[in-house]
Amino acid sequence: MSLIAARLDRILPSQTIAISQKARALKAAGRDIISLSAGEPDFDTPDNIKAAAIRAIENGQTKYTDVAGTPALRRAVAERLNADFSTDYKPEEIVVSTGGKQVIYNTFVATLNVGDEVIIPAPAWVSYPDIVALADGTPVVVPTSVENGFKLTAAELRAAITPRTKWLVLNSPCNPTGAAYTEEELEALCEVLLENPRIWVFTDDIYAKLVYDGFVAKTIVQVEPRLRNRTVTMNGVSKAYAMTGWRVGFSAAPLELTKALIKLQGQSTSNPCSIAQAAALEALSGPQDFIGEMVAEYQQRRDLVVGMLNQASGLTCHRPQGAFYVFPSVAGVLGKTTSTGLKIDSDEAFVTALLEETGVAAVHGSAFLMPGYFRISYATDTESLREACTRIQRFCASLS
Repeated sequence: MSLIAARLDRILPSQTIAISQKARALKAAGRDIISLSAGEPDFDTPDNIKAAAIRAIENGQTKYTDVAGTPALRRAVAERLNADFSTDYKPEEIVVSTGGKQVIYNTFVATLNVGDEVIIPAPAWVSYPDIVALADGTPVVVPTSVENGFKLTAAELRAAITPRTKWLVLNSPCNPTGAAYTEEELEALCEVLLENPRIWVFTDDIYAKLVYDGFVAKTIVQVEPRLRNRTVTMNGVSKAYAMTGWRVGFSAAPLELTKALIKLQGQSTSNPCSIAQAAALEALSGPQDFIGEMVAEYQQRRDLVVGMLNQASGLTCHRPQGAFYVFPSVAGVLGKTTSTGLKIDSDEAFVTALLEETGVAAVHGSAFLMPGYFRISYATDTESLREACTRIQRFCASLS
């Protein structure tokens, strides 16, 4: 009899984490590595946020809090969401969790039964399908196209719906493509959802503040308030406030579901770290100027990376509207051979050879349910990005 539960056979280790760990190991061994694989801001957490955490420690805020988070933070989350998206969430509809990933896990474990289907547009973040599978659900992956900006269309959504469909996952701006849905595109999806009143929406808005060229991110409940009572809005402080390691995410959802999420969280992690909650409270309610400065820097980096990758032989790179990723196609290099004799027969072979021969770490598109592409994070300094893209250009030029 196996010790390990059979449910773990449904999931794979996170491939983005695995590649980041491999890059760190090579660097520790003395290799000159530029890692563009992690979805993590290179900016430091702002000083006012760090100071709030220090004050919390000094003031003895080191005890358990309510399972769903401190009342002050739940109120601040509701106020921030309402200010940013013109919604009307109440503090009692908020659950603060240990990162956005726990919000996803809580939602699907609390709501999915065997056979329930969850529509996931691809490319998609690596954890969505595995969390759905772990929660006894069935991921239904719907490929999108670069011609549509890697965004799900109303026709594609309608065609994917079956009598078993329970959820649609929507991530805008998207990891790994940076694609962001316009208000008109969301309205078209909402029309389909209104035709199917049993389907719930999980909207991952974690990158909503990281948008470029004047784009304004919208969320589902803002665009179509009639969907409020069957939508879970997920957000957090990790990306927009450069607080990945603090592990604070949050959900906004109808009260009945919120109570179920609290019940589940109470028997797993219970409350998030009290010090991280104090820091998140300052992030959400304190000065917001830092975000605009960070976005301006990201936009410059995006333009640099897109421009240089489109000059690499065999690569084509779509210009994203948000997040801090690009998702170039490797179609033009498939079938070629490296100078060491390695055949580039897949996106995974491409990123493996790229790491081994140039020291640039990226993530293959198959990890995001879209073969033929790879993901680069431009959440690193401009000098490193320029050097990495130069290495990629040289590598592509050397293929035969």
